[in-house]
Amino acid sequence: MVTRKRKLRTEGSLWEHLRAPRVPYQAQTRDLTADVLIVGGGITGAMIADMLVAAGLDTIIVDRRGPTKGSTVASTALVQYEIDTPLSELTRKIGKDDAVRAWRRSRLAVTSLHAFLRERGIAAQSRDSLYLSGNQLGARELAHEAELRQAAGLVTTFLTRADLNDRFAIARSAALLGFDNLTINPRAAAAELLCRAAKSGARLYAPVDIVKLEKRRSHVEAVGRDGHSVRCKWLVFASGYEFPRIVPAKGHRITTTWAFATRPQRRRLWPEECLIWEASKPYLYMRTTPDGRVLCGGEDAETSDALGRPGVMERKIARLQGKVGKLFPDIDTRAAFTWSAAFGETATGLPLIGEIPGHRNCYAALGYGGNGITYSRIAAEILRAALTGERDPDADLYAFK
Repeated sequence: MVTRKRKLRTEGSLWEHLRAPRVPYQAQTRDLTADVLIVGGGITGAMIADMLVAAGLDTIIVDRRGPTKGSTVASTALVQYEIDTPLSELTRKIGKDDAVRAWRRSRLAVTSLHAFLRERGIAAQSRDSLYLSGNQLGARELAHEAELRQAAGLVTTFLTRADLNDRFAIARSAALLGFDNLTINPRAAAAELLCRAAKSGARLYAPVDIVKLEKRRSHVEAVGRDGHSVRCKWLVFASGYEFPRIVPAKGHRITTTWAFATRPQRRRLWPEECLIWEASKPYLYMRTTPDGRVLCGGEDAETSDALGRPGVMERKIARLQGKVGKLFPDIDTRAAFTWSAAFGETATGLPLIGEIPGHRNCYAALGYGGNGITYSRIAAEILRAALTGERDPDADLYAFK
């Protein structure tokens, strides 16, 4: 296999039980040609396909499971510009100029993604975000982080213990308030984008498991398990956490996260329904849904072996419920849906997007961490530029080294 096949998630996600458009796809029964072959029919592949088709490129999308049946359906879809790695920490890792550039690009990505979804009539909810003090960053460190973000032009409000309690009824020593993030239904959004791409000429095939690549000077030929091939000018891996084998694995790690969603309880939700996450390890992240549910995730473990292991789900969900109950005693934390999922991370918290070293015309977008959908947008922008002969000014931040 060209990509490392993994168990990406358990069943039971909230999004599996909510309606989404039916994506048109078919079995591949013959050899095909296209400008671009995208391997992966999730939210990243959908965004890339939408942009490439709009740029006039003949595009084929394949997936070994089927459209939106991989990691996308397990996403909690807190679409934030705030990178998992605080600006202060990222500055230490990659330098001030590049760290500020990465945070600004993330801010721009969420803003442009909101406009992109609105223009296409895809539902998205605008939400501010609360970054709570925790065992990694206390009040003093958060105050410093706020200063760095403000100096970078990122509007951020530092909330003291009293501020936080008065406005949000949360008992923590401090928090940072960020603005204009998003929540979406990731499965529905991906399905709508794939449907749009199909109407504009993209072709979708599944299940197709690419097992061999044959590279020529002018093209790449991807051969499926059934023997049929796709001949393309450019190959793009949007395969989530099933890393292509031709990508160096150094610097990547696979982590497992757990999540649950409650029943609807609109009258019990916290003020302003901000996205909530914390400067802790393991950390908690929370959002609400349009029908008034609380969706919570966290308790991450730096292994993929825990995914679906008997007894682990119950323990992890119980810990998350305890944390939510401590923050908001009035919320009913009983779970209507529970699931776990694997995701990939890098040492910096930045994704890897670009041409794969030593493999001309083969591209990949990997290592999204907790900013998956934000980075999906950045990946689509960078790859569109690369494949249409343009230059993205921030491509070097995410390039494979």
